[in-house]
Amino acid sequence: MGRNVGPFLVVAGIIIAVLGVLTWVGGLWWVGRLPGDIRIERGNVRIYVPVVSMLVISIVGSVVLTILLHLFRR
Repeated sequence: MGRNVGPFLVVAGIIIAVLGVLTWVGGLWWVGRLPGDIRIERGNVRIYVPVVSMLVISIVGSVVLTILLHLFRR
């Protein structure tokens, strides 16, 4: 098990780093702005509930994780 965990962690770290850079430079501008995301702005109060954005991120993450697990099983 120990031999399989190392490469998986490296790939996961690279993916997290890329997502962090994209968030930092504005590459993920659509998060929180998709139709179905709840956004309430009243006076000094702002409430964001990115329902659809989190659903999209969850589906993409599941697909990527499934592909990575399939590749590293061989």
